[in-house]
Amino acid sequence: MTPKTNIAALQQAAGQSLIVGFDGTEMSSQLSSLLVCIQPAGVVLFARNIISPQQTYELLQACRKLIKIPAFLCVDLEGGLVDRLRKAIAPAPSPAAVFATSDRKLFRRHGRIIGEECHVVGFNVDFAPVSDLAFDASRSVMSTRVVSPDPKQTIIYVREFLKGLSAARVLGCGKHFPGLGEGRLDSHTHLPVIEKSWKRLWAEDLMPYRTLRREYPIIMVSHAAYPAVTKAKIPASKSKKWITDVLRKRIGYRGLIASDDLEMGGALSAGPIEQATVEHIRAGGNLALICHKEEYVMKSYETLVEEAERDFKFARQLKESAKRVTTFKAKSSHLAKTSAAPTVVKMEKISRQLWEFSEQVRLETLNRQESA
Repeated sequence: MTPKTNIAALQQAAGQSLIVGFDGTEMSSQLSSLLVCIQPAGVVLFARNIISPQQTYELLQACRKLIKIPAFLCVDLEGGLVDRLRKAIAPAPSPAAVFATSDRKLFRRHGRIIGEECHVVGFNVDFAPVSDLAFDASRSVMSTRVVSPDPKQTIIYVREFLKGLSAARVLGCGKHFPGLGEGRLDSHTHLPVIEKSWKRLWAEDLMPYRTLRREYPIIMVSHAAYPAVTKAKIPASKSKKWITDVLRKRIGYRGLIASDDLEMGGALSAGPIEQATVEHIRAGGNLALICHKEEYVMKSYETLVEEAERDFKFARQLKESAKRVTTFKAKSSHLAKTSAAPTVVKMEKISRQLWEFSEQVRLETLNRQESA
């Protein structure tokens, strides 16, 4: 029989392995029970959860108060196509639009203003910037979310954006490792199979991760398959080869490793979500994102604990991974303090800054086009 103290440790480790999403725009008894029960590493909000700055702040604070260990309060806010706060505050320009200015100061300003937007309503993690390369193959899928087919140019934008986020006290996240630039299918609904050699991946798609390995607080792993590397059509999010052998050992990355949303079709193509969650941790991941259904969250949490009770090796790995998460949190100044509630004056200022920045980006791009 497993000692109760050990079960409690496994339960805490399982919770600290999950970042969870949910329905609704305010705290409910159902959501409260879920958060108290599993004590997740964090929560992630989407447009469905966001009405206004004040409401968003209050929802995040309600979540934070129920979680004993400082929580990751997360959002996807890249600007352009992926902008969860566009209706609540104001739209931010896309990465491609900002990159078109060729102005590094504007790249950093992009990260800074998006970071300030996140921080003012209570977020401390932004799952951005996209670090995929803008190849023709993925143009219909990635569109304006990516900036350049040249990895060196992508690195310049990503580095400045991350510095801007950090200046606003928000943690950034590089995605989608090892790269969706050659993916012709959308991993939200399908499993992209990227037939690209290891040599080309290392020289191109992996260059941002190799170069910025000390600058990414979090790296998000994709649900694409790379059979030339793994010899199987397995999503990278479940691949020990990609997560442990390449990202941890060969590249030497020491930050946190998260999966993309495990409710996506690319992740579920090879089995149920609770299996995908276990496989992500077993492959060397630290944070499994389950972004919508409570039943998926609970099933994954319970399965992590059950698998750890059954498999001593996995239990040790789960606890070591959770320790990495909690140690990271303890060292992160961005999680130490929460922002004050957003005021009308603050929100007017942010909205004005976003509009002025968008205009500056538009005019800079026009000037470059006219002088070309």
